[in-house]
Amino acid sequence: MVATLVGRDNYAAVSASTDPARPRYTRVSGRGLVKTYGPTRALAGVDVDFRAGEVTVVEGPNGSGKSTLLGLLSLLVRPSRGTLTFGEHDARTNGTLLRGTVGVLAHAALVYPDLSALESLALTAELYGLGAVEATERVASLRQRFELGSFAERAARTYSRGQLQRLAIARTLLHRPELVLLDEPSTGLDKASTARLVDAVAEERARGAIVIVVTHDVGFADAIATRRLRLDRGRVEEGS
Repeated sequence: MVATLVGRDNYAAVSASTDPARPRYTRVSGRGLVKTYGPTRALAGVDVDFRAGEVTVVEGPNGSGKSTLLGLLSLLVRPSRGTLTFGEHDARTNGTLLRGTVGVLAHAALVYPDLSALESLALTAELYGLGAVEATERVASLRQRFELGSFAERAARTYSRGQLQRLAIARTLLHRPELVLLDEPSTGLDKASTARLVDAVAEERARGAIVIVVTHDVGFADAIATRRLRLDRGRVEEGS
């Protein structure tokens, strides 16, 4: 079944980068996506479409295939069968180039413990090929946006769980990805930080990004979702 959920609004995609070599797309589509791990079938023939300017919350019980789907969309996991396209770009032949257009927040923060937040963000900017001026401006903007404060100059190993999460979210958005993948992004965040995250998701949507979120936080999901996709036992649930 093709998931053809329609969002409440339609937005034109805005380019996230001035790099002319960077792929641009307003839709990500999967057809017949199957992923097996030995005898376990995590995804069993999933058809999905995600569009620019929408925030899709992926729902389902544990083991339904949510994280596996994010893994495939991040291009860090290959499907056992099926096709994945980013606009006109086939992920099988353009995966290396497309990875630079994706921002991924994993369930764990995965930051370098001996680097400060500012050092981590500067390193991320360098890896994505941002120029010095652009990198400085974006790091300063994200520092204010997520209230990284004075702790941004300390080693990350001294951070609280919430501070680590705020850094990880800022790092995910630094290069203004076309596709934003967030796995349990409100983990460790207090009420004020969650509110900032809601605003950030809205800003990414308005920018024209494709935003896909896995979360068990019902209140957060209700605040951000423009559409929902429910998985059950590796399949798109009927009626989603």
